[in-house]
Amino acid sequence: MSLFLSSLLLAASLLPASQARTLFKYERVQLTTEYLQTLPEEDALLFAFENTFEAAAVNKTVYRCRYYPGDGKWPSEKAWTKLSKQLTTPDLLIKATPQAAVCYPGDAQNDAKCQQLTSNWTNSYTHVNDPTEILSPVYQGLTCQPPSIYNSGNCTLGGYPAYVVNVKNVLDIQVAINFARNDGVRLVVKNTGHDFAGKSAGAAALSIWTHGLKDIQFFDSYVDDSGYKGPAFKAGAGVQAFELYKAANDHGVVVVGGEGQTVGIMGGYIQGGGHSPLSSIYGMAADHVLGVEMVTPTGEFVTANSSSNTDLFYAVRGGGGSTFGVVTSVTVKAYPDMPVSAATWNLDSSKIGKDRFWNAVRAWVDRFNDNADAGIYNYFIIAPNGTTVSFIMQPFFAPNKTSAQVTELLKPYFSRMTSLNVPFSPKITSYKGFYPAWQAEFPLESQSDVQTAVGSRLFPRSNFASEVGRNLSFSALKDVVDAGQSIIAFNMAPTLARGGNPDNAVNPAWRTSVLHAITGRRWDLKSSTTDILSVRKALTNGTMQKWRDITPGSGSYLNEADRLEPNWQQSFWGDKYAKLLEIKKNWDKKDVFWAVNAVGSEGWVVESVDGLPNENGRLCKVNGTATTSSGVVGATPAPKLRAF
Repeated sequence: MSLFLSSLLLAASLLPASQARTLFKYERVQLTTEYLQTLPEEDALLFAFENTFEAAAVNKTVYRCRYYPGDGKWPSEKAWTKLSKQLTTPDLLIKATPQAAVCYPGDAQNDAKCQQLTSNWTNSYTHVNDPTEILSPVYQGLTCQPPSIYNSGNCTLGGYPAYVVNVKNVLDIQVAINFARNDGVRLVVKNTGHDFAGKSAGAAALSIWTHGLKDIQFFDSYVDDSGYKGPAFKAGAGVQAFELYKAANDHGVVVVGGEGQTVGIMGGYIQGGGHSPLSSIYGMAADHVLGVEMVTPTGEFVTANSSSNTDLFYAVRGGGGSTFGVVTSVTVKAYPDMPVSAATWNLDSSKIGKDRFWNAVRAWVDRFNDNADAGIYNYFIIAPNGTTVSFIMQPFFAPNKTSAQVTELLKPYFSRMTSLNVPFSPKITSYKGFYPAWQAEFPLESQSDVQTAVGSRLFPRSNFASEVGRNLSFSALKDVVDAGQSIIAFNMAPTLARGGNPDNAVNPAWRTSVLHAITGRRWDLKSSTTDILSVRKALTNGTMQKWRDITPGSGSYLNEADRLEPNWQQSFWGDKYAKLLEIKKNWDKKDVFWAVNAVGSEGWVVESVDGLPNENGRLCKVNGTATTSSGVVGATPAPKLRAF
């Protein structure tokens, strides 16, 4: 038996019995100090756990930035080969190649594949199974997109990582974290790449890709130290909404997850809080987490729950992804399945006139508090198109309601529409369970926009409790649409959840909100950097500032936020930020994990090569002070990444 395999068996045997019973097979495959001690000293230092050896850093030279290819301190090919050999199989280390490389001259060029890629570019399923791609390519730097979508002239890595580890188990994650920390390389984490700010990208980074961790286990009666006893699911970090909902349906239960089909539930979604079609009943997804398995910045594999590593348990339930470690699985509560009814309808100003259209929208705004209190999740869009405007309800989602109950709930609005002389004939459909309702009612959202910046705001219930508040809120929404911007909105009330545990890091602004509204501003594809920055500033300091002004003390959803969000610490976490920062400093003393506007990110910045807010540049210390890869850091020139 090899020393490597012996170390894996030893790792499994050393686990506490209670933990070993609930771990997935891939979580029992772990790196051990005993195995590291069998390696040559040079290799042992390369993959050592933090503080395992006195000199745990290979690169001890002071640096201001994470190392970059060509600067002399970037790991050699020999070092990358050593990394590949310490993974479960060497082929798990992938040299990153953008998907759209097939569209440009070079070894990867393939016109047929390029045409297929281009025709499906806005479909998230096109990207989520790719090791490098993200769904907000603006933040990659747009250095390699299909030319008919955005022609960058050539194809370079830009803000994509240099290498990706397609992790298959805990050992692969530990090896990658230790290598990056000890060798001064930037580290990023990706599952599906859904984050609106591009947090799962990073130039010259080593990316930990958790998408393959797809195990799912159902417990009929899970007993937790918190006092919970009931159905639960343990799911791997790579499990997506469509997979978890299918599994829950197979067992006659529901879980609190996202509305988007391809969102990775157990990664950044839950770590960001996670709003759900069930939020007006059960609150946020993070409220229903029973336990988390994860690898910390030191390379240690731990369980965080109500009785173990309770500070981490608090932080990963709403404190943000790519911050406190790499989650390998999460255990969440499940609840009995329920019938669902849903209603859809459209309003078109070209058919009813602008005045009646906006009066009808205003009447709907007046219903926000009542809808949320009834347990409804409304997902709607207000979209201008030239001189006309559309209101699209898709859907009015009513868990545990019959069609008759939905009709009754809509009666006040129906009466108001009648008085406004606006035709109103919603399509109401009933379903036996949550899963078929979710499948039928929520459309696959378009992704990978290359010319838009977005931002969001949480509007509190108090804004809709008085005529004055409703007037201000409605005007603020209407002004955005009148300016040519669309709004995507979610009317819900994720209050202190029934059956949930709200003692977590979820933004307290969620608990008083009834509207999560998203909007954006677009620029011309030929715009200069100056023009793009002007558009971005108009969003941040114009549109979003107006929304902030009428919602003082509220916040924004960190997973769907403006990358230039001012005072983001308060906006994303309110008065919980100080506690989260303390936890971050305690668990990640060497800033191994960094993401834009994440807890503890203030000390570093991406020095973008084009001056735009994106991941296409070095990650460097803000104040210019030096650090080493073991925690201590001089400046080096920024080389260009290789072209394909």
